[in-house]
Amino acid sequence: MPALPRPAVGPGSRYTARAATTRPRPARHADVAALTRTLTARDLWLARMLHEHRVLTTHQIASLAYTSLRSAQRRMRTLHQHAVLDSFRPLTQTGSAPEHYALGPAGAAVLAAHAGCDLAGLGWRPSHTGRIAYSPSLGHDLGVNELLTHLAAHGRSTPGAGLTLWLSERSCARRWGDLVRPDAYAHWREGDHQLPFFLEYDTGSQTLARVAAKLTAYAAFATAADARPALLIHTCTASRDQALRRRLTAPARELGLHIATSSADFTTTEPWGSWWSPLGPGDTRRTTLTNLSTRWPRLGPAAELEPTDVDTALTLPVPPLPPSPEADS
Repeated sequence: MPALPRPAVGPGSRYTARAATTRPRPARHADVAALTRTLTARDLWLARMLHEHRVLTTHQIASLAYTSLRSAQRRMRTLHQHAVLDSFRPLTQTGSAPEHYALGPAGAAVLAAHAGCDLAGLGWRPSHTGRIAYSPSLGHDLGVNELLTHLAAHGRSTPGAGLTLWLSERSCARRWGDLVRPDAYAHWREGDHQLPFFLEYDTGSQTLARVAAKLTAYAAFATAADARPALLIHTCTASRDQALRRRLTAPARELGLHIATSSADFTTTEPWGSWWSPLGPGDTRRTTLTNLSTRWPRLGPAAELEPTDVDTALTLPVPPLPPSPEADS
């Protein structure tokens, strides 16, 4: 990907698209048919994940699909060489950031072929990776993906637990954008317990009043769709969490919403743990996602999740984990 000028100030000033320029690529990409024969089921799953969630780091990909970071890095280098993936590294004030991966031109061509459309129908453009690298929402998007990656990857070490469904902000907008626009929608399952939830990932950039105003839309969704998923609000700090709780407790009670909050001070590596505090009334002590599902018996999954005739291979949900372990892992 060609280098893009980095703004001196403002959004994007802290990021540059590296695109792994030291890695050789063929002058021309292999044709789609030949490339498809070399891609594994896990590779195709990863291409779909990057189309769905836009950007994942090497560490996130490794935790979801590989037995070690080194094996993930080795396969990512191969996929980058064949232009299935593009990559960049954000600039940091100290140390270095991990490689960030997005869908590359050959990967986009493969997905378009699977869906029976062209690249325009896929929504992919040559500037795709640069737009992600310079996006002012990059930190927010990575935070959402980091939180849900931890939840999904938990299923690899704990059978019967993890995410069974994970929809991106874009997929949520396509399904329910006339009512609500959450940052993600997911189903957490542990044993016989399931917690369907919308996620609001709060970085502190919005006023408390604006966050509170979103609750009316979630209440309208529960009424219109006859479905009542939980609403999890994840904040940047414990102090922001407390400020939101003071502002949201009364409207949440009036609207009959099931809301729990937590912050990055608690959910760094085990967000399924006892870090989520329900809004009153009742017991507001921190508890697990599984206990939230038992605390709120009237919970139900959102509507419009079943495949319809208008769905394509690109609009169906992507499984949070690869289809099966592979020998080259």
